[in-house]
Amino acid sequence: MATIIGDALPNIPWQEKPLGDHNVVWRYSSNPIIPRNLIPTSNSIFNSAVVPFEGEFAGVFRCDDTRREMQLHSGRSKDGISWELSHERIHFEGDDQESLRWEYGYDPRVCWIDDRYYVTWCNGYHGPTIGVAYTHDFKTFTKLENSFLPFNRNGVLFPRKLNGKYAMLSRPSDNGHTPFGDIFYSESPDMAYWGKHRWVMGRKGGWQSTKIGAGPTPIETTEGWLLVYHGVLTSCNGFVYSAGAALLDIDEPWKVIYRTAPYIMSPQALYECVGDVPNVAFPCAALTDAPTGRIAFYYGCADTVTGLAFAQVDELIDFVKNNSSV
Repeated sequence: MATIIGDALPNIPWQEKPLGDHNVVWRYSSNPIIPRNLIPTSNSIFNSAVVPFEGEFAGVFRCDDTRREMQLHSGRSKDGISWELSHERIHFEGDDQESLRWEYGYDPRVCWIDDRYYVTWCNGYHGPTIGVAYTHDFKTFTKLENSFLPFNRNGVLFPRKLNGKYAMLSRPSDNGHTPFGDIFYSESPDMAYWGKHRWVMGRKGGWQSTKIGAGPTPIETTEGWLLVYHGVLTSCNGFVYSAGAALLDIDEPWKVIYRTAPYIMSPQALYECVGDVPNVAFPCAALTDAPTGRIAFYYGCADTVTGLAFAQVDELIDFVKNNSSV
């Protein structure tokens, strides 16, 4: 029986682990896959979300422009590696003009639920909060209500309803570059009104001692929800963003079963250590192929470019279990 509960994705981007590499997550040898200047107006392209779409791939990308304003752009790819991005930022549609006022948007996630792709991102509305929209074609995006009051970041939806409710992870924060933060769970009957807030997990020592936040859409497995998340250490030279993983209860995902004490990935490659914000490896999306257990992660590197990394689900779950701090 396959460990991942989901669909086959035979064209998932993939590269076998190099001989002699003992890491549970390994990098694509031709990283970064998206340079900072892929479109004429971009200063940097990172912390972006990718999903399978019509036999190929599509996504929503954080593109900080040359004014250094944070924008969201759509993109398409045949192979998940070479990308074409729209030169115009996404202009959301909707009935409520108040909700359509645009200040900024960054760090999107994309999640297929029922019959559409939902996009969540850090949306500027008198401070950072969680914006929500949906699309069927990655051309037209319909904006819904913000999920929460400011201040909040890292809104990540579960890929199906839980007990008939939409479910989301988030990280309440403040109006600045937050020096704290735990992960919380919330649910909604209609994607507009959110409640039943539950604490999921908080900071721990070392690489995740300052704050944590959910990364890609949780992956449903026979062992529970596999959550890849980021953790932040405050060093003498500023924040360092690494990635860890946890297994959450399948029915009550605010209950953590296992959680890695060591990171699964940290900024070590040059393109992760050098950029607009040094020392950042920030996962935002994961593609999965259920029959093979392959996982491809998209992650932001030094807040400048986008990288691709890989894992095998059984190896990753074993690592989480054997190195758990829970």
